[in-house]
Amino acid sequence: MKKLLLSAVSLAVLTGSAIAADLPTRKEPVLPPPPSFTWAGLYGGVNVGYGFGANGSGYGSWAAPSVNVAGGQVGRMNTNASGVLGGGQIGYNYQWNPYLVLGFEADAQASDVSGTSYAAGPAYTGNAIATGLNSMTIDWFGTARGRIGLTMPGYSNFMVYGTGGFAYGYVNNTASTSYLMTGALVGQGAAGSSTLGNTQTGWTAGGGIEWSPQTVPTWSAKVEYLYTNLGSANQAIYSQYMSAPEYFFGGNRSTQTAFNLVRVGLNWHFNPFVGAPIVAKY
Repeated sequence: MKKLLLSAVSLAVLTGSAIAADLPTRKEPVLPPPPSFTWAGLYGGVNVGYGFGANGSGYGSWAAPSVNVAGGQVGRMNTNASGVLGGGQIGYNYQWNPYLVLGFEADAQASDVSGTSYAAGPAYTGNAIATGLNSMTIDWFGTARGRIGLTMPGYSNFMVYGTGGFAYGYVNNTASTSYLMTGALVGQGAAGSSTLGNTQTGWTAGGGIEWSPQTVPTWSAKVEYLYTNLGSANQAIYSQYMSAPEYFFGGNRSTQTAFNLVRVGLNWHFNPFVGAPIVAKY
């Protein structure tokens, strides 16, 4: 009887084990930790801003030898241009380490930055009153710059950066000069102007901050400041209107193009934040 009972228990245990072995087993997927934030990769976007304080200092001189009159185009005139600007940018970032980001960015801008300066005063020599007028317009410009960015521990999606490099743009300058004789020859004089438009080159430097929301890491927003200097434009000025041939004059003017800009931008990053796939183990 005892042997029969032991045999029955053993059979039940073996049967239960066999059935349990045949049942399917399932484990929950193992989720890897989320990927760490990185600025690495290509990006592109748009921006809008304001240019101001061009400080386009100009120097020049003119002379009418036949009547012994000469001037310095009323000395120095600063054309502090200002206006709205906007355009687009494209760039690439390399995440050197968690705190250092190296990159390159190029942008192209349409511009409404313009300004006019005017001055009047006595001629340097001779009895005459001289006037000077200068107008400057920046039609478009662009830059190609390197960037060095720093992130803070715990805030890898917030970057402070410095930037600088090459700048170019199309600038229109119109310079005008006139003089009016005083004394015995009152009412006599001459006037002339010159317009010069060409592509100028120079340099730019500045910095900014950029932030990417953790919930939408493929987008980032930035605020940026740049100082841009496009060099100087040199143009000749000759009289076009004269009360008599002897009042003919010839001169020249050099005008510097330099301005500040502040702009905000929005960038879309070309899939630099692709995470690791979900791994499920069974």
